[in-house]
Amino acid sequence: MLFRLAHRKTTLKLTALATAAALVMTPTLAAAQNKGPPVLRDTESEQLLRDYTRPILRAAGMEKQNIQMVIINEGVFNAFVADGRRIFVNYGAMMQSETPNQIIGVLAHETGHLAGGHLAKLRERLAEAQTQMIIAMLLGAGAMVAGTRGGGNNGLANAGAAAMSAPAEVIKRTLLSYVRQQEENADKAGVKFLNATGQSARGMYETFKRFSDESLFAARGADPYVQSHPMPAERVRALEELARSSPYWDKKDDPALQMRHDMVRAKISGFMERQDTVFRRYPLSNTSVPARYARAITTYLHGDLRSALAQIDGLIQLQPANAYFYELRGQALLEGGKPAEAIAPLRKAAQLSNNAPLIEMLLGQALVASDNKAYTEEAIAILRSALARETEAPIGYMQLAMAYGRKGDYAQADLASAQAAYLRGDNKTARDLASRAKTRFAIGTPGWVKADDIVSAKPLPGQRSN
Repeated sequence: MLFRLAHRKTTLKLTALATAAALVMTPTLAAAQNKGPPVLRDTESEQLLRDYTRPILRAAGMEKQNIQMVIINEGVFNAFVADGRRIFVNYGAMMQSETPNQIIGVLAHETGHLAGGHLAKLRERLAEAQTQMIIAMLLGAGAMVAGTRGGGNNGLANAGAAAMSAPAEVIKRTLLSYVRQQEENADKAGVKFLNATGQSARGMYETFKRFSDESLFAARGADPYVQSHPMPAERVRALEELARSSPYWDKKDDPALQMRHDMVRAKISGFMERQDTVFRRYPLSNTSVPARYARAITTYLHGDLRSALAQIDGLIQLQPANAYFYELRGQALLEGGKPAEAIAPLRKAAQLSNNAPLIEMLLGQALVASDNKAYTEEAIAILRSALARETEAPIGYMQLAMAYGRKGDYAQADLASAQAAYLRGDNKTARDLASRAKTRFAIGTPGWVKADDIVSAKPLPGQRSN
């Protein structure tokens, strides 16, 4: 199930190491990030990214740090780290990576940032830069005031203005130079991790080489000291030399992994691109499984449920143990107004996926939407189990609230609704619902305590108090 979240509770005060230094100079840009990133959720895609990063994190000594993969709803190629606990990947990076090795190389680079502690070190540099800028501004302002009091001494006033502007430029260059060094270090660390896991760095090189070619014209004549990244040609040459020295340079991706990669790219295309674009990318003459997957998705999204189900059934016949084909069938039926028929394929999907939380939430939604009270207790049990493992999914709490409402347990329904509103960033509604839930629970019970926590909770990072 691929669905969009308006934003995640994580705030990206520094959206990427490449832009972090610039943010201290432009606070309005930093403030614009406070809405949080738009996130896509999908079990199949997230599992693939976790499988890509697991050996790299192990090589970096970070396997036990529970680094999460987050897919951003942006079509441009980008990946970044922002809080030391997550690697953010635009869906565009997955779409534009033709091989697993290309996206794995990028993930290895980002792991290099995490392993090097670059975010914490950069925050220290930013704090130092802010202090230096404040001092420079105070000294410059003092000189300007002295010039004014001195009877219009324009020379002193101009010197004050220069004192305010010159240090800022020096600080900016220093920060950008530091960021460039971090990027180079992340390249080296990424290649090291790939070598340690017996993987080629060719994909990493190919990706950065493509970016270098695309930015070559823009970089001509640019001042290398005000570039946040190393100059493209220099960086790519250094990376190529390092990557080619690896004994794994010519190693190819495993065919099974390539197929999974192609399937996820097809899935993203089916969900995120226009139908005519999907059919151009995957014409009817293309009978591969990924092409059929993309066409089945776009067919159901554009209202032809009967044709979509026929296509999905054909995929299930080919791969009867593929959980995501059953998930797609269930989602198509649920969104096509047939929730009762969606239950069976979603049960199968949950079973085959080892009870993946997002798939269980979709099953819970189908059970609730079926309007059969006999399913109420099962829906509650499934949704609670899923939310215990996937705590930041508002849709799960919304469905849980509906199930409790159907049961007549309005205290739990209000609490679940409050939790959903809080995760969406609707703090006023969350407090109102939690306050009402408190009146329905006995004082001191677990439900009352949870509701009280929401009433007194501060807004999540990046959210405004309302």
